[in-house]
Amino acid sequence: GTPLQNNLHELWALLNFLLPDVFASSEQFDEWFNLDVDDADAKKQMIHQLHKLLRPFVLRRLKADVEKSLPPKTETILFTGLSAKQKELYKSLLKRDASLLLSGGDEPTTASRAAISNIAMQLRKCCNHPYLFQGVEDRSLPPLGEHVVDNSGKLKLLDKLLVKLKSRGHRVLVFSQMTQLLDILEDFMHMRGYEYCRIDGNTSYDDRDELIEAYNAPGSTKFVFLLS
Repeated sequence: GTPLQNNLHELWALLNFLLPDVFASSEQFDEWFNLDVDDADAKKQMIHQLHKLLRPFVLRRLKADVEKSLPPKTETILFTGLSAKQKELYKSLLKRDASLLLSGGDEPTTASRAAISNIAMQLRKCCNHPYLFQGVEDRSLPPLGEHVVDNSGKLKLLDKLLVKLKSRGHRVLVFSQMTQLLDILEDFMHMRGYEYCRIDGNTSYDDRDELIEAYNAPGSTKFVFLLS
């Protein structure tokens, strides 16, 4: 899956392995699908052609087709506000890059797009937890004090949800794209006394198997699984 997502040259290598007579030249493939163009319509058309090209080679199986015993998925979206600390940090991030954000009328360059993407990532971090930024946490406070929860609107909501879910006999998977956030969630698990497992990109294959088996074992006391 990863080469199809990340690197067109590696995609060519896979297609060359499957049909060497058709996809003989990587240079020609790069010419056909050169996505480094400023024309958005042309890029969209090339991506559409790539999808058509890949369709005969990709088998997509849905969980519903493979595992019939799975209950139907139910999605509930909950909204929560920022804490006072998050609001303060959010405003400072916007003010720091105000000149870039206010230049919306100008034609965006590759550099400005990258800068705006970076701002968006910083704001996402802020919305998750302000302690993802160095120097924000007050080190004079206890490392596992209630400030860890109170300074994040999302974590306050998660705290309430976990109490309800545990009382009803549920078990919980928590996903995050940021491994640093999993570090904070681990502190939170210790604060509340919840037994948990954690898997991220640094977890070895052997440890992954052991953690999954520990969580799925009959009568397992593991309440939360942290995943990235």
